[in-house]
Amino acid sequence: MNNVKSTFSIKDLENLTGIKAHTIRIWEKRYNLLQPERTDTNIRYYSLSNLQKLLNISYLNSNGYKISKIAGLDNDGIRALVKDVAQNDATNNHALDAFKLSMLNFDQKLFYDTYNGLLKEKSFTEMFYEDLIPLLSEIGLLWQTDTITPAHEHFLTSLIRQKILINTEKIQAENQVTTDKIFVLYLPDNEVHELGLMLINYEIIARGHQSIFLGQSVPLNSLRDILGYYDDITFVSYFTVKPEKDQLEDYIKDFTEEILIKDSARLWVLGRMLEEIDLNSLPDRIIPFDTIKNLVKKL
Repeated sequence: MNNVKSTFSIKDLENLTGIKAHTIRIWEKRYNLLQPERTDTNIRYYSLSNLQKLLNISYLNSNGYKISKIAGLDNDGIRALVKDVAQNDATNNHALDAFKLSMLNFDQKLFYDTYNGLLKEKSFTEMFYEDLIPLLSEIGLLWQTDTITPAHEHFLTSLIRQKILINTEKIQAENQVTTDKIFVLYLPDNEVHELGLMLINYEIIARGHQSIFLGQSVPLNSLRDILGYYDDITFVSYFTVKPEKDQLEDYIKDFTEEILIKDSARLWVLGRMLEEIDLNSLPDRIIPFDTIKNLVKKL
């Protein structure tokens, strides 16, 4: 069975391209840019080729091309112009659109081609901050609005995870531990969103520190076991969906009482769930960060 999402509502197009539904309708009526079909109840729906065309139109429009000029081109002409503009474009818009299309089509080749094209222009770290983190932010919003399915998200994140692992293995082979700093990276119980933590792991190793990556869903007693092995430990975690809002205060209290019993232990933490607590009330040795970049500056 073909599981590729092949039809889209006008709201889907708005979410995926950033172009308001009202504007899309105007472009349809005035320039005949898209040719939607209709359901039996007269509701517009759009094909994957419509979406691809609209992404290209959005890209050209954001690069200064007027809709009236774009409308005068056929599909091949639009694609050729996009390719020409993209070769001299310093922004990441075209790459983001290509990554999104690779996800919607479950197209590994398009993902790899886009990734390898970016890698010719920038380092892996630059690509992650400039392209992949904005992409992941968009994917989260698309999932929340039901524009994409969990399968789409898993497909894309598994490919990104693969690239982080490959690059981490490469620097592990090349870099030597040059400092006494010990970082223990983990996610709380039932937390599985580990891409951000994996990038932090990469950054720690790249700077010559020792990183112990424990990964997903680690109970506090496992962290307590590590305390006996090292004198100075910085735990690093990501609270994306766990602990839940009504469990956060208890988790922080338990972490303080069970893990921060050693004066040389501390916790650096990021994630969406931090928005649910008063950061000023955190214990001194629990330090929140709003971005990976800001945490990396402290390494």
